[in-house]
Amino acid sequence: MDDLARLAALHGVATTYQPAEDVTVRVPEATVVAVLRQLGVDCDTPEAVRGHLAAAEREAAHRLLPPVLVWWAGSEPPRELAALPPGTRLRLEGDEAGGWEPGGRGAPPLGVHRVGVETPDGRIGDATLIVAPERAPGGDGRVHGVLVQLYSLLSEQSWGMGDLGDLAALARWAGRTHGVGFIQVNPLHAAVPGAPTDPSPYRPSSRRFPDPVHLRIEDVPEFAGCPDREALAELAEQGAELRREVLDKGALIDRDAVWELKRRALELLYAVPRTRAREAGYRRFRAEQGEALDRHADWCARDGRPADFHRWLVWLTDAQLGAAQQAAREAGMAVGIVHDLAVGVHPQGSDTLGPPLYAKDVCVGAPPDAFNARGQDWGLPPWRPDRLAATGYAPFRALLRGVFRYAGALRIDHVMGLFRLWWIPEGAPPADGTYVAYDGEAMLAVLVLEAHLAGAPVIGEDLGTVEPRVRAALARRGVLGTSVLWFERDWAGDGQPLAPGAWRADCLATATTHDLPPTAAKLAGAHVELRDRLGLLTRPVEEERARDAADTAQWLEVLEGLGLDAKGEEAAVRALYGFLLRTPARMVGVWLPDAVGDRRPQNLPGTWDQYPNWRLPLADSAGRPLTLEALAASPRANALLSAVREGAGARTAPPGARRV
Repeated sequence: MDDLARLAALHGVATTYQPAEDVTVRVPEATVVAVLRQLGVDCDTPEAVRGHLAAAEREAAHRLLPPVLVWWAGSEPPRELAALPPGTRLRLEGDEAGGWEPGGRGAPPLGVHRVGVETPDGRIGDATLIVAPERAPGGDGRVHGVLVQLYSLLSEQSWGMGDLGDLAALARWAGRTHGVGFIQVNPLHAAVPGAPTDPSPYRPSSRRFPDPVHLRIEDVPEFAGCPDREALAELAEQGAELRREVLDKGALIDRDAVWELKRRALELLYAVPRTRAREAGYRRFRAEQGEALDRHADWCARDGRPADFHRWLVWLTDAQLGAAQQAAREAGMAVGIVHDLAVGVHPQGSDTLGPPLYAKDVCVGAPPDAFNARGQDWGLPPWRPDRLAATGYAPFRALLRGVFRYAGALRIDHVMGLFRLWWIPEGAPPADGTYVAYDGEAMLAVLVLEAHLAGAPVIGEDLGTVEPRVRAALARRGVLGTSVLWFERDWAGDGQPLAPGAWRADCLATATTHDLPPTAAKLAGAHVELRDRLGLLTRPVEEERARDAADTAQWLEVLEGLGLDAKGEEAAVRALYGFLLRTPARMVGVWLPDAVGDRRPQNLPGTWDQYPNWRLPLADSAGRPLTLEALAASPRANALLSAVREGAGARTAPPGARRV
């Protein structure tokens, strides 16, 4: 191995990767050099490489402990502690660690500790010690639920896009009427203001704090005491007009227009004096959130409004998120609201402020694969693994703790990012990136610890190319995977659809996702025609139609072989979800557009201005937008959800503990 490759390996930077089992790709040397520079290792010359390599190897040889240690409860101590010489003194957070000595048994209390050691010959070292439970919360029963993009779910009360009041209403209806155990939503992170704002919920300004655009204005406690009722009524009427534009006239959801109205209403409510109890609650929230909230509010205050106004908005949104989860539990849901954690943040977002944790001149993406021959650049700056470790993973812990405040469970987008991410140097095509490793054991331990403290299950989005060791590690620690029906085939064998009994149990199983065609579109081949119209096909349309039709026909044959009625579109959709209920999957999710026959994907990867990604309301099979009230009255929706409840078994056991 040459010097550059040895140096890269010491910093977790890959010099080769395998897109397939029998294929190895060498990373361009320029990429390796550029990525190492982002990690503080400038190695433009052979002399610089040799100097950094010698320093790194010397530091590794003399280091008594690594920056972070993981101790899984019920397991042996970390090998680095167990390997210390007899007589080594160990101190935990400044106190004697209960007489524990290297090689002994019994872990410290669950949590994140600072540990220091001193060997008999006078060498000293310290590290962050993460003590985590063996597994994330989980159970042996099954729970079924629905998946929805919240902005798409408009009620007769919303102001042009779905809001947290609508989420609570959906929870009450779905829980009480159909025994639904969870509702999974898109990320509700704070967006980056723009002209127009990027509508994607997966490229936020902050993952740490929610976006007040989701507020139900009428549910803000100060609403009742606002003296300017006439101005509020006028804004509400304008919000109703935005709603009518979407529902009656076919307009797209306009997040910026919605926020303009809500911001003006919230400014009126901010001026209303708070009660003593409300003011005390706000002060407690500010103290709990600390400097991170102040930084976020200062960033938001670039719009010319006081930072305190923006802190107050975060507090209001946090409260309504909690109210939605409470409504779900009161409706009998075993889990409640499943929130989605995006893989990263916008490079100019508020999360990138503060201590320098992010690499500046690289973006996260994906290498070329069977679905995208050019690779993908997501435009998201990555956390530096070395700086995360130096903080004891405090930023990751704070992020998780913030989201778990109001989550019944948490979905982790691109969960493979706990172990490695594809870094693309600025100016390079996505194919010329490389993988950078993270301490997956430490990241996973923090995730499992915070999930345990919240009593909330975790779902990892592990679609696409995933290293076997990653799936094994996630399963061992109780993190559920994601299984999408159309992708579940015997890829190592004949490529046929997997029989229900061959599916893994530790997963959320669904027929489709926000990035894929709704099930009715897949059955009819409508997604092929859409991609053809937009010029996105890589093969002749006739060939694409034939391949897709054959794929669908195989699945329909499987359904027929299982005795499931798949004659006609509605019956076929019910049959596909009936198939999912025959798998051992511990969670089964219904894509809400499937319940009403909506044929339009919410997001069409590979498009920007060709398709209205993230701006479509829920609609019926003819493309007519539907309100939440119409959804609740829809015979088609009620038939599907009733069939799923019957197949799942009413009030089945939850996959996780109730939050206390």
